[in-house]
Amino acid sequence: MRHPLTSPIALGCLIAGLALPWASQAQPPKAPCKQIAEACKGAGFVQGDFRQGYGLWRDCIDPIMHGTKQPANTDKPLPSVSTSLVEACRQKNPNFGQGGKAQAKQG
Repeated sequence: MRHPLTSPIALGCLIAGLALPWASQAQPPKAPCKQIAEACKGAGFVQGDFRQGYGLWRDCIDPIMHGTKQPANTDKPLPSVSTSLVEACRQKNPNFGQGGKAQAKQG
């Protein structure tokens, strides 16, 4: 009679069971600015589509970062983003959401 741990299936289950804790470890949190951009993308805003009123930067990221209203031609609502996330993004990347203004200040 075989010992239960010597069967190939039992051995595979043992290895998989030992590997699961490493595979399921929490991923590090995403950068705050990336979280804002992903929230905008998830709400339907698209890179470069500002003429249609749902541009990623002009119609979503910029208003969130400035705390202003969206342009009048925007028909999609802004995603809900916490003020602490916006502040964390500003600390990490002060030029995020500044558009061409940031380049003018640097140049």
